[in-house]
Amino acid sequence: MSSDLVAAEDVLLFVNAAVTASGQREFRATAEEQRLSLAFLHEYVRVNYRPLYAAALALDINDHNAALIVEQLLRTPAEAGPREGRLIAARLAKLPPQRVYRLFTALRAAGVNNRRTRAIVRDWLAGRPDLAHDAVKYRSGLKAAVRHARLPLPGEHGAETGDFLFAPARRARYAQPVLEAFRRARHEQAALYELPFTVAEGFAARHGVPREVFLERMAPRMTRLERLRTRPAAPGTDLSVMPLTRLALYVLSLPFGERRERRTELTGALRAAARRVAGPHAGSWGRVAAVLDDSWSSSGSAVKRRRPLAVALGCHFLLEALAAPGAYTAHWTSGGRDPLLVRPFGATPLGMRIVDALEDAPERLLIVSDGWDNAPPGLAGEVLRVWRSRLDPRRRTSAVHVNPVYDAEVFDVRRLAPGVPTAGIRDAEDLPALVEIARFAEGREGLAALRAYLDRRVELFLDGAEDGGGR
Repeated sequence: MSSDLVAAEDVLLFVNAAVTASGQREFRATAEEQRLSLAFLHEYVRVNYRPLYAAALALDINDHNAALIVEQLLRTPAEAGPREGRLIAARLAKLPPQRVYRLFTALRAAGVNNRRTRAIVRDWLAGRPDLAHDAVKYRSGLKAAVRHARLPLPGEHGAETGDFLFAPARRARYAQPVLEAFRRARHEQAALYELPFTVAEGFAARHGVPREVFLERMAPRMTRLERLRTRPAAPGTDLSVMPLTRLALYVLSLPFGERRERRTELTGALRAAARRVAGPHAGSWGRVAAVLDDSWSSSGSAVKRRRPLAVALGCHFLLEALAAPGAYTAHWTSGGRDPLLVRPFGATPLGMRIVDALEDAPERLLIVSDGWDNAPPGLAGEVLRVWRSRLDPRRRTSAVHVNPVYDAEVFDVRRLAPGVPTAGIRDAEDLPALVEIARFAEGREGLAALRAYLDRRVELFLDGAEDGGGR
């Protein structure tokens, strides 16, 4: 194998990990195993392929790995490439603020305080819409960032926010409403309802406010995700604005009886979310067959409960939207035919289901599974090998395996067969982009083609950030 193909495989292996692995416990791996495996992989790819390592910030990798990449790049400024600063700034603009503050805290703990790091911290803080809100909600993170980078707080109320963080006894009252509400909430129960939800929770507990009373009065100030997290099955939950994978997780959290009673509503919401993701590509994929893993391992872990199954359920509805009308078939490993009632159960007869799917003569075969084929073991790989080498050597049917679970032992997601590309997946929404990048995993295109693809993604990402595409 040429060195270019080896390099391309190394980079794709890292992308798979960066999409799926989050350093948390999985069904078959502990959190510590995940963290050690990821640490090695980040170090290896950064040292050997730094420009491509940085370019991964423009891909649909998860927030955990995006923050790790930024941290690694800022720790090693002497090796920096020409676009790293812009990539870092653009990715930080997309990350949740709590994740960025944790990153800044980690940089401080590691003693990373070079000029580029200080500039990144300064510019990110200058772009925050309301630092007083951050001072209340992310107090320790903001303090660590300002202290470590030795920055004055920007804005006309910067001095007051600084006093709130570092010298709260200096002022008897604050001009900024959220800071004043925080001061009053210590002794005035009504003031807590003027605070961000997560901050108000602590004051409510301190004042002994009943949980239901607190949630009802706090509802107008809660975000959609906060309402869903605190009352996941509450009647009237607005399903029309929920992302596809989160909606699938919500559906799977409901009892079977409720799923049956709300079948029309839930199915309609899932199909609408899938159509939003498919966009202009709806109906353009021709005949599609899917093999979807609802075996026991799709239950995930205590910290990622039912996540693999939710990805499979989301992919089911997305593939239905992408396929030509009436040209989609689904094959769940359990043999079930009702996607709304799927549950993690039983072994994983992937080989048998792949045979069933290929009998549909699809133009595209999509397999959504953690790759643990065990009924019988290895059958899926053998079916795919024989099919690809003898029955379809001209590749009339394109096949892609997407895997939602990182395997710490192999530093990658588990694969089924060498002739079928495998891509890591975290959210069903990422499926179309992952199918596109999966072609590089077939071994027929080398590093030059992968570099060109990443360069295009980087340019689109940076252009979007400059146009205000960051959140």
